[in-house]
Amino acid sequence: MSFEITIEKTQNSRIGQFDPENIGFGKIFTDHMFLAQWNGSEWTNARIVPYGPLSLSPATSAIHYGQSIFEGMKAFAHKKTGQPLLFRPRENWKRLNRSAERMVMPVVPEDLFMDGLKKLIELDAAWVPQTEGGSLYIRPYMFATDDFIGVKPSETYMFAIFCCPVGPYYTKALKIKVEEEFSRAAPGGVGFTKCAGNYGASMYPTMRAQQEGYDQVLWTDPITHTLVEETGTTNLFAVFHNEVITPKLGNTLLAGITRDSVIQGLRELGHSVIERELSVAELKDRLAAGELKEIFITGTAATLIRIQGFGHASTYYEVLEKGDTQVSDSIKSWLDGIRHGETEDVFGWNEPV
Repeated sequence: MSFEITIEKTQNSRIGQFDPENIGFGKIFTDHMFLAQWNGSEWTNARIVPYGPLSLSPATSAIHYGQSIFEGMKAFAHKKTGQPLLFRPRENWKRLNRSAERMVMPVVPEDLFMDGLKKLIELDAAWVPQTEGGSLYIRPYMFATDDFIGVKPSETYMFAIFCCPVGPYYTKALKIKVEEEFSRAAPGGVGFTKCAGNYGASMYPTMRAQQEGYDQVLWTDPITHTLVEETGTTNLFAVFHNEVITPKLGNTLLAGITRDSVIQGLRELGHSVIERELSVAELKDRLAAGELKEIFITGTAATLIRIQGFGHASTYYEVLEKGDTQVSDSIKSWLDGIRHGETEDVFGWNEPV
């Protein structure tokens, strides 16, 4: 199925305000955005318009009842040509629809998602940074738009995409706190989705961890608080002597696309990667035995960041100074090479625009 997408170009580009050498993260937005509306039976009014405010009723359903989902993805500039390369965009489309199904929202057709995305990136291609560590962060999202107060699925929805040029999300190795009081998600809940409420609920525990000197929370299983799950914005990997361990997926963990890319990449580079339960006790014991070489985390925004150390039960455990970064160095270099067109794209992940 194909969708007619109308394009209204901005008359006042803000590209002159964009300094590629001083980007930051999430504060600068490109000139245009993509919008489409679900009218209760079909997607309509697909369009690209100048980036700007949306007009919403005070009774907009998403604000009151939480039917709001999103994705995070990136485009990278080809190192030689500067051409934008979308990294695994169809995986984001699939995950958006898994979230939509759980949140009783309409499926976004692949053509609508990909055509709108590519036309938007093509129009704002000049915003894709070509600086070291720069990329174009892309935010597809959907929210309920019924002008109605009542707890029921909305009949109407807005699907939108906007973009922002970004630098690194984190600029240093992180200290993380093992969370034993609060839970990110529970069995049967919405932990595997990218719904807005998951992130709103995480802010208080994260704030408390930061007040104690940590950068992020390391979530544990909601039943026993003994098994590692993920951090606030990323999936986690632990490197031991001859293997890399990452917690196996379940309905309380987000299936990270960078996580999957790193697993496949590590195996391509000859590493043994095992998805299994990983306990806090194992991390502590194997660190003490000299077997834990490094911990790193992965996500679209963060890409790959090393863990300096972790805190558990009022004790801090230093990791980075005792280990080495050979595994994380190799996979980050390999992944960056693919995303910028410098390394053979053996899995066919890039989609040029």
